[in-house]
Amino acid sequence: MTSGQARTPVRIGNCSGFYGDRMAAMHEMLTGGELDYLTGDYLAELTMLILGRDRMKNPDRGYAKSFLRQLEDCLGLAKDRGVRIVANAGGLNPSGLADAVRTLAEKLGVALTVAHVEGDDLLARADALDLGTPLTANAYLGAWGIVDCLASGADVVVTGRVTDASVIVGPAAAYFGWQSTDYDRIAGAVAAGHVIECGTQATGGNFSFFARDFPDLTALTHPGFPIAEIHADGSSVITKHSGTGGAVTLDTVTAQLLYEIGGARYANPDATLRVDSIELTGDGPDRVRISGVRGEPPPPTLKVSLNSLGGFRNEVTFVLTGLDIDAKAALVRHQLETSLPVKPAELEWTLARTDHPDADTEETASALLRCVVRDPDPDTVGRRFSSTAVELALSSYPGFTSTAPPGDGQVYGVFTAAFVPAEEVTHVAVHADGTRDVIPAAPHTAELVPVPDPDLPAAPTPVATQRLPLGTIAGARSGDKGGSANVGVWVNTDAQWAWLAHTMTVGKLRELLPETENLPVTRHVLPNLRAVNFVIDGILGKGVAYQARFDPQAKGLGEWLRSRHVDIPEELLP
Repeated sequence: MTSGQARTPVRIGNCSGFYGDRMAAMHEMLTGGELDYLTGDYLAELTMLILGRDRMKNPDRGYAKSFLRQLEDCLGLAKDRGVRIVANAGGLNPSGLADAVRTLAEKLGVALTVAHVEGDDLLARADALDLGTPLTANAYLGAWGIVDCLASGADVVVTGRVTDASVIVGPAAAYFGWQSTDYDRIAGAVAAGHVIECGTQATGGNFSFFARDFPDLTALTHPGFPIAEIHADGSSVITKHSGTGGAVTLDTVTAQLLYEIGGARYANPDATLRVDSIELTGDGPDRVRISGVRGEPPPPTLKVSLNSLGGFRNEVTFVLTGLDIDAKAALVRHQLETSLPVKPAELEWTLARTDHPDADTEETASALLRCVVRDPDPDTVGRRFSSTAVELALSSYPGFTSTAPPGDGQVYGVFTAAFVPAEEVTHVAVHADGTRDVIPAAPHTAELVPVPDPDLPAAPTPVATQRLPLGTIAGARSGDKGGSANVGVWVNTDAQWAWLAHTMTVGKLRELLPETENLPVTRHVLPNLRAVNFVIDGILGKGVAYQARFDPQAKGLGEWLRSRHVDIPEELLP
């Protein structure tokens, strides 16, 4: 089709938000209603490390094996229903997964065409590209390799590391015949893709207002996976199959739009989405329309995900019960540190004061003291550390116990992000007959620069306030981006927005979340979503696998913020 030609919207469903998501989801999506395409996101920064270690053990591995297990029950079903499948489950070995899918199809007697996209794996060129010596090095590719495969008739397309939204952008661009410079249309599909790529997070999962919107908790027992109905102009409607659990609402879609983003410009390899242009409107039950989206040329560089093995890690958590918690913590800390035969390269203590005075259960009378150690030597944080901790059992604080005995040191990973010129990456579509089409880099690019904050509405002058949790009126969604985290906060009404925009400053965030006090924090204002988004650099150390915090992916950071008390004008309360 030619770009912009009118046509019934393409229905693109999602059946996976991560490697380990609901196994039955692919079958549920194929049998639950009409679809044109079914997509799946199996990759995350941590997943690439897991797949890298798989590949170390066996070079034929490196892809998401669960995707193959799902296809065992679903390949014939997808073929019969005319649903084409696009997934990034290829991980570090998309050609190996494509071959495995062909073998499975032959075994099942299903005649279909399988293609794959490669070129993201830069490991062999890491040194030449100044990327160091990582375990994995993968550039985030865009959608045009997928488009090429689909245009050539592929029924199944598997990729390596493409952006999460690309598995949705590709089918939309192929369906409508978009061109690489159709930035508004592509950005519209990026927005839709960003909403549905995390699966049930768009239909009520990990949702701040679940208690308000799902008073009958059985509605969240089995949330349905989301669908994007994308139109030729790039606008879309987010929905789900009829009769499935959860819900698609303005709030669930807003929450997911704020997930793991930065500022008003959200870069993708094919177009930069102007998040501040997005308009959301209701379109009936379980239907939310995304429109007004503007796109810009993509940046001239591609992000590269680098995972390395950082060394070995271990931890022990001591339970401190009753009186003198601080003194007990000081004692065991002194004993352990002075008794270790070799001091680890990193030794961190965290005391969580979960204890309550005059508690009526032992658990609520107890605090948790966590000690984490890291070192290049497995023995230093393994046998030596564990033995020293256990030997304190009868010679330390009264009531000595731990949540579990420490074991051997475990390998931990380190994530870093790099950027390389897009033309340095050879993006290739590989068809079933072995034909290889090289996908050119974007014809036009634009440097990614921050968008100045827009004019804010007038600050309200409240007559009376109540000291209440921020979450009384505000939702939040948080997540990890390498060693950084984002927290998006939104409200529902214009009056609440005027208050939020002036209240939730960087200074206020630091006050409410003291862990951010000495970290770089940037605030981004998104009036169309009645939202502010904070990016907190370094709060996750060296990435998820480094486990710098007890919440290593910052999934609960937004809910911690919502629990903090602020003075809210009474006229804004529900």
